[in-house]
Amino acid sequence: MKLKERKIVSQRSPARRKIWLRLLGASILAIILTLSVLAQGTAPESIFLDLSLEFLDKYELPKSKFKDTVVGGLSGIVYDREVDRFYAISDDRRQPGSPRFYTLKLNIDRNTSGQIDLQKVEIEDVSFLTDPDGNNFAPGTTDTESIALTPQRSLFVASEGDANRDIDPFVKEFDLKTGRQLQSLPIPNRYLPNLTAINGKQEVVSGVQNNLAFESLTIPPGGDPLRVYTATESALLQDKAPVKTTRHGSETDLKAGPESRVLHYLINNDGPQLVAEYIYQLEPPPGIAIKHGLAELLSLDQEGHFLTLERSLGLLGFDVRIFQAVIGGATDTSQIYKLSDRPEKIEPMAKQLVLDLDKRRIGIDNLEGMTLGPILPDGSQSLVMISDDNFRREQKTQLLLFRLRGIRSTTN
Repeated sequence: MKLKERKIVSQRSPARRKIWLRLLGASILAIILTLSVLAQGTAPESIFLDLSLEFLDKYELPKSKFKDTVVGGLSGIVYDREVDRFYAISDDRRQPGSPRFYTLKLNIDRNTSGQIDLQKVEIEDVSFLTDPDGNNFAPGTTDTESIALTPQRSLFVASEGDANRDIDPFVKEFDLKTGRQLQSLPIPNRYLPNLTAINGKQEVVSGVQNNLAFESLTIPPGGDPLRVYTATESALLQDKAPVKTTRHGSETDLKAGPESRVLHYLINNDGPQLVAEYIYQLEPPPGIAIKHGLAELLSLDQEGHFLTLERSLGLLGFDVRIFQAVIGGATDTSQIYKLSDRPEKIEPMAKQLVLDLDKRRIGIDNLEGMTLGPILPDGSQSLVMISDDNFRREQKTQLLLFRLRGIRSTTN
Protein backbone atom coordinates (compact mmCIF):
# COMPACT_ATOMS: atom_id res chain seq x y z
CA MET A 1 0.00 0.00 0.00
CA LYS A 2 2.78 2.37 0.88
CA LEU A 3 4.69 1.60 -2.31
CA LYS A 4 1.58 2.24 -4.38
CA GLU A 5 0.97 5.51 -2.61
CA ARG A 6 4.56 6.56 -3.23
CA LYS A 7 4.16 5.71 -6.90
CA ILE A 8 1.00 7.75 -7.17
CA VAL A 9 2.68 10.67 -5.46
CA SER A 10 5.69 10.43 -7.72
CA GLN A 11 3.46 10.39 -10.77
CA ARG A 12 1.65 13.55 -9.66
CA SER A 13 4.71 15.51 -8.49
CA PRO A 14 5.89 16.68 -11.95
CA ALA A 15 2.41 17.97 -12.77
CA ARG A 16 2.18 19.72 -9.45
CA ARG A 17 5.63 21.22 -9.89
CA LYS A 18 4.66 22.47 -13.36
CA ILE A 19 1.48 24.06 -12.04
CA TRP A 20 3.41 25.57 -9.12
CA LEU A 21 6.05 27.01 -11.46
CA ARG A 22 3.35 28.49 -13.69
CA LEU A 23 1.65 30.08 -10.71
CA LEU A 24 4.97 31.40 -9.42
CA GLY A 25 5.82 32.81 -12.83
CA ALA A 26 2.43 34.46 -13.12
CA SER A 27 2.79 35.92 -9.64
CA ILE A 28 6.23 37.31 -10.39
CA LEU A 29 4.98 38.79 -13.66
CA ALA A 30 2.02 40.36 -11.87
CA ILE A 31 4.34 41.85 -9.24
CA ILE A 32 6.65 43.24 -11.94
CA LEU A 33 3.74 44.76 -13.84
CA THR A 34 2.28 46.21 -10.66
CA LEU A 35 5.60 47.74 -9.65
CA SER A 36 6.01 49.11 -13.17
CA VAL A 37 2.58 50.75 -13.08
CA LEU A 38 3.22 52.14 -9.62
CA ALA A 39 6.59 53.49 -10.72
CA GLN A 40 5.04 55.20 -13.72
CA GLY A 41 2.35 56.71 -11.57
CA THR A 42 4.45 57.82 -8.61
CA ALA A 43 7.86 58.68 -10.06
CA PRO A 44 6.81 62.12 -11.36
CA GLU A 45 5.17 62.97 -8.03
CA SER A 46 8.28 61.98 -6.07
CA ILE A 47 10.36 64.76 -7.60
CA PHE A 48 8.14 67.49 -6.12
CA LEU A 49 8.35 69.00 -2.66
CA ASP A 50 5.26 68.82 -0.46
CA LEU A 51 4.51 72.54 -0.71
CA SER A 52 1.55 74.59 0.43
CA LEU A 53 0.82 78.33 0.42
CA GLU A 54 -1.48 79.97 2.93
CA PHE A 55 -2.62 83.54 2.36
CA LEU A 56 -2.19 85.72 5.46
CA ASP A 57 -2.65 89.37 4.55
CA LYS A 58 -2.24 92.12 1.93
CA TYR A 59 -1.19 95.75 1.98
CA GLU A 60 -1.73 98.49 -0.59
CA LEU A 61 1.07 101.03 -0.97
CA PRO A 62 -0.39 104.53 -1.43
CA LYS A 63 0.44 106.49 -4.59
CA SER A 64 3.37 108.71 -3.67
CA LYS A 65 6.69 110.28 -4.59
CA PHE A 66 9.98 109.55 -2.86
CA LYS A 67 13.07 111.71 -3.35
CA ASP A 68 11.70 113.20 -6.58
CA THR A 69 10.77 109.79 -8.03
CA VAL A 70 7.32 108.38 -8.66
CA VAL A 71 6.94 105.20 -6.63
CA GLY A 72 5.49 102.69 -9.06
CA GLY A 73 6.16 99.97 -11.58
CA LEU A 74 7.45 97.67 -8.83
CA SER A 75 7.80 94.48 -10.83
CA GLY A 76 10.35 92.48 -8.83
CA ILE A 77 11.23 92.05 -5.16
CA VAL A 78 13.92 90.32 -3.11
CA TYR A 79 14.51 89.99 0.65
CA ASP A 80 17.80 90.88 2.35
CA ARG A 81 17.87 88.78 5.52
CA GLU A 82 21.03 90.43 6.81
CA VAL A 83 19.33 93.80 7.28
CA ASP A 84 15.68 92.63 7.31
CA ARG A 85 14.75 94.76 4.31
CA PHE A 86 13.26 94.21 0.84
CA TYR A 87 14.51 95.65 -2.46
CA ALA A 88 11.87 96.31 -5.12
CA ILE A 89 12.92 97.08 -8.71
CA SER A 90 10.98 99.65 -10.77
CA ASP A 91 10.42 99.12 -14.50
CA ASP A 92 10.20 102.86 -15.16
CA ARG A 93 12.04 103.71 -18.39
CA ARG A 94 10.68 107.16 -19.09
CA GLN A 95 13.37 109.43 -17.64
CA PRO A 96 17.19 109.71 -17.39
CA GLY A 97 18.61 107.61 -14.59
CA SER A 98 15.30 105.83 -14.22
CA PRO A 99 16.57 102.27 -13.48
CA ARG A 100 16.18 102.16 -9.72
CA PHE A 101 15.17 100.05 -6.77
CA TYR A 102 13.51 100.97 -3.49
CA THR A 103 14.37 99.74 -0.03
CA LEU A 104 11.23 98.67 1.82
CA LYS A 105 10.61 97.82 5.43
CA LEU A 106 7.72 95.43 6.03
CA ASN A 107 6.27 95.29 9.52
CA ILE A 108 5.00 91.72 9.99
CA ASP A 109 3.64 90.71 13.39
CA ARG A 110 0.68 89.28 15.24
CA ASN A 111 -2.40 91.48 15.52
CA THR A 112 -4.64 91.80 18.56
CA SER A 113 -6.45 88.61 17.53
CA GLY A 114 -3.19 86.67 17.44
CA GLN A 115 -3.18 86.40 13.63
CA ILE A 116 0.00 87.16 11.66
CA ASP A 117 -0.52 90.10 9.32
CA LEU A 118 1.27 92.74 7.26
CA GLN A 119 0.77 95.82 9.38
CA LYS A 120 2.76 98.45 7.51
CA VAL A 121 5.11 99.01 4.57
CA GLU A 122 7.60 101.87 4.66
CA ILE A 123 9.80 103.22 1.84
CA GLU A 124 13.24 103.94 3.32
CA ASP A 125 15.46 104.66 0.32
CA VAL A 126 15.82 104.69 -3.46
CA SER A 127 18.99 103.59 -5.30
CA PHE A 128 19.84 104.20 -8.95
CA LEU A 129 21.61 101.80 -11.30
CA THR A 130 24.44 103.03 -13.54
CA ASP A 131 26.83 101.66 -16.16
CA PRO A 132 30.39 100.57 -15.16
CA ASP A 133 31.61 104.17 -15.41
CA GLY A 134 28.89 105.48 -13.10
CA ASN A 135 26.88 107.07 -15.91
CA ASN A 136 23.09 106.92 -16.11
CA PHE A 137 21.50 104.61 -18.65
CA ALA A 138 19.98 106.50 -21.56
CA PRO A 139 16.20 106.98 -21.33
CA GLY A 140 14.24 104.08 -22.83
CA THR A 141 17.20 101.69 -23.00
CA THR A 142 16.21 99.59 -19.99
CA ASP A 143 13.05 97.87 -18.80
CA THR A 144 14.18 96.42 -15.46
CA GLU A 145 11.73 93.71 -14.39
CA SER A 146 13.31 91.46 -11.77
CA ILE A 147 15.94 91.54 -9.06
CA ALA A 148 17.98 88.97 -7.08
CA LEU A 149 20.49 89.26 -4.21
CA THR A 150 23.75 87.30 -4.00
CA PRO A 151 25.42 86.10 -0.77
CA GLN A 152 28.27 88.50 -1.68
CA ARG A 153 25.68 91.29 -1.36
CA SER A 154 25.51 92.35 -4.98
CA LEU A 155 22.36 92.50 -7.09
CA PHE A 156 21.46 90.87 -10.37
CA VAL A 157 18.83 92.69 -12.42
CA ALA A 158 17.03 91.54 -15.57
CA SER A 159 15.81 93.92 -18.28
CA GLU A 160 13.37 93.14 -21.10
CA GLY A 161 14.89 95.70 -23.44
CA ASP A 162 12.70 96.81 -26.33
CA ALA A 163 12.55 94.40 -29.26
CA ASN A 164 10.70 96.83 -31.53
CA ARG A 165 13.52 99.36 -31.11
CA ASP A 166 16.30 96.75 -31.40
CA ILE A 167 17.26 97.15 -27.72
CA ASP A 168 18.56 93.86 -26.34
CA PRO A 169 17.40 92.31 -23.07
CA PHE A 170 20.08 91.86 -20.43
CA VAL A 171 21.00 90.36 -17.07
CA LYS A 172 23.59 92.44 -15.23
CA GLU A 173 25.20 92.46 -11.80
CA PHE A 174 25.31 95.70 -9.79
CA ASP A 175 26.97 96.82 -6.61
CA LEU A 176 24.35 96.97 -3.86
CA LYS A 177 25.74 100.15 -2.26
CA THR A 178 26.74 102.23 -5.29
CA GLY A 179 24.40 100.79 -7.94
CA ARG A 180 27.31 100.62 -10.39
CA GLN A 181 27.34 97.81 -12.95
CA LEU A 182 29.86 95.03 -12.22
CA GLN A 183 29.33 92.57 -15.08
CA SER A 184 26.90 91.32 -17.73
CA LEU A 185 25.83 87.75 -18.34
CA PRO A 186 26.24 86.48 -21.92
CA ILE A 187 22.89 86.35 -23.73
CA PRO A 188 22.68 83.80 -26.59
CA ASN A 189 22.06 85.25 -30.05
CA ARG A 190 18.78 83.33 -30.38
CA TYR A 191 17.32 85.67 -27.72
CA LEU A 192 18.38 88.93 -29.35
CA PRO A 193 15.79 90.79 -31.45
CA ASN A 194 16.28 90.28 -35.17
CA LEU A 195 14.66 93.11 -37.12
CA THR A 196 14.05 92.50 -40.80
CA ALA A 197 12.44 94.70 -43.43
CA ILE A 198 9.13 93.15 -44.52
CA ASN A 199 6.99 95.04 -47.04
CA GLY A 200 8.95 98.18 -46.29
CA LYS A 201 8.45 97.89 -42.52
CA GLN A 202 10.91 96.74 -39.86
CA GLU A 203 9.57 93.69 -38.02
CA VAL A 204 11.07 91.43 -35.36
CA VAL A 205 11.26 87.94 -36.88
CA SER A 206 13.23 86.07 -34.20
CA GLY A 207 14.46 86.49 -30.64
CA VAL A 208 12.38 87.67 -27.70
CA GLN A 209 8.94 89.07 -28.31
CA ASN A 210 8.48 92.72 -27.43
CA ASN A 211 7.53 93.16 -23.76
CA LEU A 212 7.73 89.36 -23.26
CA ALA A 213 11.44 88.94 -22.57
CA PHE A 214 13.31 88.50 -19.25
CA GLU A 215 10.55 89.08 -16.71
CA SER A 216 11.95 86.78 -14.00
CA LEU A 217 15.25 86.28 -12.21
CA THR A 218 16.29 84.19 -9.21
CA ILE A 219 19.30 82.89 -7.26
CA PRO A 220 19.07 79.69 -5.18
CA PRO A 221 19.41 80.04 -1.39
CA GLY A 222 22.90 79.23 -0.14
CA GLY A 223 24.64 80.46 -3.28
CA ASP A 224 27.42 77.83 -3.33
CA PRO A 225 28.01 77.53 -6.18
CA LEU A 226 26.40 80.77 -7.30
CA ARG A 227 23.71 80.03 -9.89
CA VAL A 228 21.50 82.54 -11.66
CA TYR A 229 18.26 81.66 -13.46
CA THR A 230 16.25 83.90 -15.73
CA ALA A 231 13.32 83.13 -18.01
CA THR A 232 11.42 84.69 -20.87
CA GLU A 233 7.84 85.70 -20.13
CA SER A 234 6.66 83.86 -23.23
CA ALA A 235 8.05 81.95 -26.21
CA LEU A 236 10.78 83.23 -28.48
CA LEU A 237 9.40 84.36 -31.82
CA GLN A 238 10.93 81.36 -33.61
CA ASP A 239 9.26 79.05 -31.05
CA LYS A 240 5.71 80.37 -31.32
CA ALA A 241 4.55 77.52 -33.58
CA PRO A 242 3.29 74.50 -31.56
CA VAL A 243 5.85 71.73 -31.09
CA LYS A 244 5.55 68.28 -29.57
CA THR A 245 7.07 68.22 -26.12
CA THR A 246 6.44 65.65 -23.42
CA ARG A 247 5.23 65.60 -19.86
CA HIS A 248 6.41 62.44 -18.13
CA GLY A 249 6.33 60.48 -21.37
CA SER A 250 3.10 61.73 -22.91
CA GLU A 251 2.80 64.34 -25.64
CA THR A 252 1.81 67.80 -24.56
CA ASP A 253 -1.61 68.95 -25.74
CA LEU A 254 -1.13 71.32 -28.66
CA LYS A 255 -3.63 73.59 -26.90
CA ALA A 256 -1.08 74.14 -24.12
CA GLY A 257 0.30 77.59 -23.48
CA PRO A 258 3.53 79.12 -24.84
CA GLU A 259 6.93 77.59 -24.17
CA SER A 260 9.16 79.93 -22.20
CA ARG A 261 12.88 79.32 -22.08
CA VAL A 262 14.78 79.24 -18.77
CA LEU A 263 18.48 80.12 -18.77
CA HIS A 264 20.76 78.56 -16.13
CA TYR A 265 24.05 80.37 -15.42
CA LEU A 266 26.96 79.39 -13.20
CA ILE A 267 29.06 82.24 -11.78
CA ASN A 268 32.63 81.32 -10.81
CA ASN A 269 36.20 82.61 -10.96
CA ASP A 270 36.31 81.99 -14.71
CA GLY A 271 33.38 84.33 -15.22
CA PRO A 272 29.70 83.68 -15.90
CA GLN A 273 28.88 80.61 -17.98
CA LEU A 274 25.60 79.44 -19.46
CA VAL A 275 25.46 75.80 -18.38
CA ALA A 276 21.96 74.78 -19.51
CA GLU A 277 18.59 75.89 -20.80
CA TYR A 278 15.17 74.37 -20.15
CA ILE A 279 11.64 74.72 -21.48
CA TYR A 280 8.91 75.90 -19.14
CA GLN A 281 5.48 75.01 -20.54
CA LEU A 282 2.89 77.64 -19.64
CA GLU A 283 -0.71 76.71 -19.04
CA PRO A 284 -3.25 77.77 -21.68
CA PRO A 285 -4.50 81.30 -20.98
CA PRO A 286 -7.80 81.25 -19.07
CA GLY A 287 -10.39 82.62 -21.47
CA ILE A 288 -9.52 85.55 -23.72
CA ALA A 289 -6.19 86.90 -22.48
CA ILE A 290 -4.80 90.31 -23.38
CA LYS A 291 -1.46 89.24 -21.93
CA HIS A 292 -0.36 85.86 -20.60
CA GLY A 293 3.04 84.69 -19.41
CA LEU A 294 5.59 83.63 -16.83
CA ALA A 295 5.95 86.67 -14.58
CA GLU A 296 8.32 85.31 -11.94
CA LEU A 297 10.60 82.40 -11.15
CA LEU A 298 11.67 81.77 -7.53
CA SER A 299 14.38 79.23 -6.68
CA LEU A 300 13.76 77.25 -3.47
CA ASP A 301 17.01 75.28 -3.20
CA GLN A 302 20.17 74.16 -4.97
CA GLU A 303 18.43 70.97 -6.14
CA GLY A 304 16.37 72.69 -8.83
CA HIS A 305 12.97 73.26 -7.21
CA PHE A 306 11.15 76.49 -8.06
CA LEU A 307 7.93 78.37 -7.56
CA THR A 308 6.60 80.03 -10.70
CA LEU A 309 4.07 82.82 -11.07
CA GLU A 310 1.88 82.59 -14.17
CA ARG A 311 -0.07 85.80 -14.72
CA SER A 312 -2.85 86.55 -17.20
CA LEU A 313 -4.77 89.71 -17.96
CA GLY A 314 -8.23 89.14 -19.41
CA LEU A 315 -11.48 90.99 -19.84
CA LEU A 316 -12.42 90.28 -16.21
CA GLY A 317 -9.09 91.28 -14.70
CA PHE A 318 -6.01 89.40 -13.54
CA ASP A 319 -5.64 85.67 -13.09
CA VAL A 320 -2.61 84.39 -11.15
CA ARG A 321 -1.57 80.82 -10.49
CA ILE A 322 1.45 79.60 -8.53
CA PHE A 323 3.12 76.36 -9.62
CA GLN A 324 5.99 74.25 -8.38
CA ALA A 325 8.46 73.46 -11.16
CA VAL A 326 11.50 71.15 -11.24
CA ILE A 327 14.42 71.05 -13.68
CA GLY A 328 15.28 67.40 -12.92
CA GLY A 329 14.64 65.35 -16.08
CA ALA A 330 14.12 68.40 -18.29
CA THR A 331 15.82 68.44 -21.69
CA ASP A 332 18.78 70.81 -22.11
CA THR A 333 17.77 72.96 -25.08
CA SER A 334 20.78 75.31 -25.01
CA GLN A 335 21.95 74.12 -28.44
CA ILE A 336 18.54 74.46 -30.11
CA TYR A 337 17.81 77.67 -32.01
CA LYS A 338 14.25 76.73 -32.93
CA LEU A 339 12.36 74.11 -30.95
CA SER A 340 10.50 72.71 -33.95
CA ASP A 341 13.83 71.98 -35.68
CA ARG A 342 14.58 69.23 -33.17
CA PRO A 343 13.18 65.89 -34.43
CA GLU A 344 12.95 64.15 -31.07
CA LYS A 345 10.63 65.10 -28.26
CA ILE A 346 11.61 67.69 -25.68
CA GLU A 347 10.90 67.16 -21.99
CA PRO A 348 9.95 70.47 -20.30
CA MET A 349 10.31 71.22 -16.62
CA ALA A 350 7.88 69.14 -14.57
CA LYS A 351 5.28 71.29 -12.79
CA GLN A 352 2.22 71.06 -10.57
CA LEU A 353 -0.26 73.61 -9.25
CA VAL A 354 0.32 74.95 -5.74
CA LEU A 355 -2.24 77.76 -5.51
CA ASP A 356 -4.83 79.39 -7.77
CA LEU A 357 -5.10 82.94 -6.42
CA ASP A 358 -8.19 83.69 -8.46
CA LYS A 359 -10.10 81.12 -6.43
CA ARG A 360 -9.07 82.78 -3.16
CA ARG A 361 -11.00 85.91 -4.17
CA ILE A 362 -8.63 88.32 -2.44
CA GLY A 363 -8.79 91.04 -5.10
CA ILE A 364 -5.41 90.64 -6.81
CA ASP A 365 -3.84 93.16 -9.16
CA ASN A 366 -0.92 92.84 -11.60
CA LEU A 367 1.29 90.51 -9.51
CA GLU A 368 4.80 90.21 -10.96
CA GLY A 369 7.32 89.79 -8.12
CA MET A 370 7.81 87.00 -5.57
CA THR A 371 10.43 86.32 -2.89
CA LEU A 372 11.06 84.26 0.22
CA GLY A 373 10.72 86.64 3.17
CA PRO A 374 11.58 86.55 6.87
CA ILE A 375 10.74 83.77 9.29
CA LEU A 376 7.29 84.44 10.71
CA PRO A 377 6.58 84.82 14.44
CA ASP A 378 5.34 81.21 14.52
CA GLY A 379 8.63 79.94 13.06
CA SER A 380 7.32 79.23 9.55
CA GLN A 381 8.67 80.60 6.27
CA SER A 382 7.03 83.66 4.73
CA LEU A 383 6.61 84.45 1.05
CA VAL A 384 5.88 87.94 -0.29
CA MET A 385 4.44 88.96 -3.67
CA ILE A 386 4.27 92.44 -5.18
CA SER A 387 2.21 93.94 -8.01
CA ASP A 388 3.22 96.38 -10.73
CA ASP A 389 0.76 99.28 -11.04
CA ASN A 390 2.18 100.31 -14.45
CA PHE A 391 2.07 103.90 -13.16
CA ARG A 392 -1.68 103.89 -13.75
CA ARG A 393 -4.16 105.53 -11.42
CA GLU A 394 -6.62 102.64 -11.65
CA GLN A 395 -4.04 100.00 -10.70
CA LYS A 396 -2.47 99.22 -7.32
CA THR A 397 0.88 98.44 -5.77
CA GLN A 398 -0.04 95.45 -3.61
CA LEU A 399 2.08 93.41 -1.27
CA LEU A 400 0.70 89.97 -0.39
CA LEU A 401 1.93 87.91 2.57
CA PHE A 402 1.83 84.09 2.59
CA ARG A 403 2.99 81.24 4.78
CA LEU A 404 5.01 78.71 2.77
CA ARG A 405 5.30 75.17 4.09
CA GLY A 406 7.35 72.31 2.72
CA ILE A 407 10.87 73.81 2.43
CA ARG A 408 13.75 74.29 4.80
CA SER A 409 13.88 77.78 6.27
CA THR A 410 16.17 80.07 4.28
CA THR A 411 19.48 81.21 5.72
CA ASN A 412 20.43 84.07 3.42
